[in-house]
Amino acid sequence: MFKIKLNNMFFYSHIGVFEEEKKLGQKLAIDLCVTIKNSVKADQLDETVSYAHFYQIIETYIQETRADLIETLAFDIVRLIKNSSPEKIDLVKVNVRKLQLPIEGFMDSAEIELEA
Repeated sequence: MFKIKLNNMFFYSHIGVFEEEKKLGQKLAIDLCVTIKNSVKADQLDETVSYAHFYQIIETYIQETRADLIETLAFDIVRLIKNSSPEKIDLVKVNVRKLQLPIEGFMDSAEIELEA
C-alpha cells in the first residue's frame, strides 16, 4: 500500500449559499490523499493511478458544480476519485478550504475534511 498526495490545488469556483458567492465566485484550495491497494512492482503507470487524472477529475468537477456547501464538494470528490479506479483505490481523503469567507472576522479559511 502507498499514498498519492496532491497538495494545495487552487481552483476558482462558483459555489456558496449566498447568491453573491455564486455570481462572483471565489478561490478554493484542495488537498487530496489517495491510498492505493497494491505496491508498484514495475515502472509502469498501469500498475498505479495517474495523479494528473485525479487533478483533471477535480478541475472538471469544480468548473461544472454550483453546489451550495463545501461539504458537498468533499463528498462528490471522494466519490469521483474512488469511482475512477475502484479496483486500485483503497481510501480517499480530501480537504476542501474556502479561502474567501462571506462572514465578519479574521481567518484564513473554512475547511472540510472527509476520509472514506
